Amino acid sequence: MARIGVDVGGTNTDLVLECSHGVFYHKVPTTLKNQSIGVVDGVQGICRKAGIAPSEVQMIVHGTTTATNITIEHNGSECGMITTQGFRDILHIGRHKRPYNFSLHFDVPWQSQPLVKRRNRIAVRERILPPSGEVAEPLDEQAVREACALFRKRGINSVVIGFMFAFLNDSHERRAKEIVLEEMPDAYVTLSSEVANVMREYERFSTAAMNSYVGPRTAYYLRDLDARLREAGVLSKLRIMQSNGGVSTVDACARKPIRILMSGPAGGVIGGASEGEMAGTPNIITVDIGGTSADVSTIPGGTVKIMNPRDTYVSGHPVLTPMIDLITIGAGGGSVAHIDAAGAFHVGPRSAGSEPGPACYGRGGTEPTVTDAQIVLGRLDPDMALGGDLKLDPALSFAAVETMIAKPLGMTVIEAALGIIRIVNNNMALAIRSNSVARGIDPREFSIMPFGGAGPLHGVALAEAISARDVIVPVAPGITAAVGLLKTDLQYEHTEAVIVELTKAGVAEIDRINVALESLRAAVRAELNGDGIPREQQQITVLAECRYHGQGFELRATMPDGPVTEANRATILDSFHDQHQQDYGYSYRQAEVELITLRAIGSASVPRIVIPKIAPTNGSSIDQALMFVRPTTFDDGRTLETPRYDRDKLLAGDHVPGPAILHQHNATTLVPPGYVAETLDHGNTRIRAIGA
Repeated sequence: MARIGVDVGGTNTDLVLECSHGVFYHKVPTTLKNQSIGVVDGVQGICRKAGIAPSEVQMIVHGTTTATNITIEHNGSECGMITTQGFRDILHIGRHKRPYNFSLHFDVPWQSQPLVKRRNRIAVRERILPPSGEVAEPLDEQAVREACALFRKRGINSVVIGFMFAFLNDSHERRAKEIVLEEMPDAYVTLSSEVANVMREYERFSTAAMNSYVGPRTAYYLRDLDARLREAGVLSKLRIMQSNGGVSTVDACARKPIRILMSGPAGGVIGGASEGEMAGTPNIITVDIGGTSADVSTIPGGTVKIMNPRDTYVSGHPVLTPMIDLITIGAGGGSVAHIDAAGAFHVGPRSAGSEPGPACYGRGGTEPTVTDAQIVLGRLDPDMALGGDLKLDPALSFAAVETMIAKPLGMTVIEAALGIIRIVNNNMALAIRSNSVARGIDPREFSIMPFGGAGPLHGVALAEAISARDVIVPVAPGITAAVGLLKTDLQYEHTEAVIVELTKAGVAEIDRINVALESLRAAVRAELNGDGIPREQQQITVLAECRYHGQGFELRATMPDGPVTEANRATILDSFHDQHQQDYGYSYRQAEVELITLRAIGSASVPRIVIPKIAPTNGSSIDQALMFVRPTTFDDGRTLETPRYDRDKLLAGDHVPGPAILHQHNATTLVPPGYVAETLDHGNTRIRAIGA
């Protein structure tokens, strides 16, 4: 079975192919104007490399940043919203939180960059009452039609429908959608009850608005990619990585693109967890450093963490969709170094991307980047980038660093380049601490796993900055996120609000819970059936989201097998108390517990990519992998003659003492003086201080 994983980054598109001939890796420049062009080129290229026809590929799993980039660049669709009269400004008011309590000058993203402009939010008469979902006032259908006429006049074709308490009764939202499609047949319509069928109107409306904001462009990209692949002779299934670490279909992600807002980074975390398992190291902090950004995630005990819904913000807007717990900052190989108006020295978050790219690319870029600094320091060999496929001009890097940084600050070019590296490393170290130390995790018990095209150049410096145990470099660092795409399962999630005092629930309340359970299981099973998954391969898990009476947010609890009864509801209660104890250090075993939401997760396992073991060392010298020796400047300012080794020629058990640089097609690994790199069984590498 031939399968391809494709991860699109800001600079490069990474691919991995597994087939009967083995495992192959490939990297091509990202085509920013239309990412699908680069994806198709990459798929064709890796098929040629593996010696197979594109028609032999049976599945492609794709991690995309399309939806993410729309939120970052604030260039989504112009949206219209139809909402309940009196609640037009929910999206503006939000939770009335001050992001910085003591600042008089701060930006509130949901107001400065609204997903739906106020003039396009139209209130109509309708009313549904809690807690039963009773209709107190019918929907004013004529007002909905008038709103559509206004949207047509303004050229708006993406519509959000969000009514109060629609999570208890969605009949008004569904009817409003029917009317909108009658009046605007080509409209992209999102119902709040479809994308976030839970309470809390601001978060629910924001989620629906985000779906419509990124939806049209994301849906076009996914369907265009599917069509282009078929034109290129690739007839396989196309699957998309979701933010929660599972994969889904093109159609499902086109309808609910909020599921893929963190699609790209999710593959890296999954791949990192798998690499940690191969290295026998369950405690991992992954740092995925690409051309534009660095994504940080902490994986304790080999378990990928899912963020609490109250923390899932994208570009400052709350989005109630499951996401892998990670932090993204603007720090990558393309991050631009600059001096601001006050004379301060910065690196990032702005990136040169792939067009024009770093100065050394020779594509017209004149600003110095992290990549240019690495070349000035001799850590990147200009004639060895991408195995020699990408020719770099060191003179352009030197000129950019000298002109923009060194001369204005009165320092040498080497000092300026070292400053660029130190600043970007400190930015990443702060992000790592916020994802570990700030959450009660001791980095001294964890290994840093740097990957992405730029990751292994920074691994040891980051480990030193946070006192991590050691550094583990994956088999193919520049392709790790793509590898992760072939190590994850198909997955769908559905939620339903069921607000019940669980401790006091009687027969009627328990019946409500069981009816909702059956509805959720049916919805998830329908999606799995629609994807052609045999019944025996389908797995459905239901979770309860509960809280103590009076609390503001929920925690997940385990549900009993089969229907809920008065006898087995203690399973939910005990699980919630245990989770509260684990997260907060205390619990109230006698307190009232409320069930707020039921969440069904349907999954189907797929074959995982198998990374073969490499040959063990025969005791021979590592000189068989020696390529050449060149001067390299390290963080302590010393410039040393440093040997380069072909990483692909190292055998399991080989030890390479620093200073050294390990070359491979998709990444370069830096081993500073005082460290040693040990090649592990699968070709991955452990770097630790000598004597540690």
